[in-house]
Amino acid sequence: MIGLCRRNIKVFFRDRAAVFFSLLSGLIIIGLYALFLGDVWASSLSDITNAREIINSWLISGLVAVISFTSSLGAYAVMVDDSTKGIRKDFFSSPISKERIVGGYFLSNLLTSFVVTLVTLAVGEVFIVLEGGELISLTTLLKVLATILMTILMNSSILFVVVSFVKTQSTFSLISTIVGTLIGFLTGIYVPIGQLNASMQWLIKVFPLSHAAALLRQLMMDSPMRYGFASFPQSATDKFKAIMGVNLSLGGHLLAPWMHVAVILLTTGVFYLISIGIVSRMRNAA
Repeated sequence: MIGLCRRNIKVFFRDRAAVFFSLLSGLIIIGLYALFLGDVWASSLSDITNAREIINSWLISGLVAVISFTSSLGAYAVMVDDSTKGIRKDFFSSPISKERIVGGYFLSNLLTSFVVTLVTLAVGEVFIVLEGGELISLTTLLKVLATILMTILMNSSILFVVVSFVKTQSTFSLISTIVGTLIGFLTGIYVPIGQLNASMQWLIKVFPLSHAAALLRQLMMDSPMRYGFASFPQSATDKFKAIMGVNLSLGGHLLAPWMHVAVILLTTGVFYLISIGIVSRMRNAA
């Protein structure tokens, strides 16, 4: 399984198209931010001395959540390619168990996504510092890493189920393009959730990745927001957090951090069980 995992990682990073589609949504977000959104949002917080740091932290935390998803999807391109070329059948006809083969794909997906997401986080933190902000503390970093790990486990479980039904590279490329384009909307990055209508807000709130994005925003924006909003009433802080998707509410009730964690773990568990069923079907297939 380890050997197959190592092989899958090498194949992924050699495929420039797969890497590109993994980063497509991030490139779109950065482009929009650099050209339009950054100055607009920062100017709306003109009364706050560290407005740029707050907005930059909001952007990077959302970007980390998005890249954790798209890189996980991109990493499964290896599994789809092996299927279309008949390579996976060759693996299945070998003495290696199907569980180990599938485990190799799953493990390589986790490691690939984790590496790409960590690089995104590191580059994002450098960007924040270059813009005059501060690095997150070690304690916050450890919490962020734990959140990223949970998120990647969830993403890998969800996308394994989705990709297992993909039979052609053209279909996979279409899905990657659609996901890369829409993921920014579904996580409330292109347009902050508080500026959307009730139906769109509900859609974002039931999308599991939005809960990971909210957790990351709470962690990475905590310090700059406490400094920037120190002289503002709590109501102003709460309103800003609600508009920007830092805090999410359902049915008028504010979701606590543990609730976001519960959503992530529950989603992971449900799709993991579905994945087991898919692997069992592979094992029983002729």
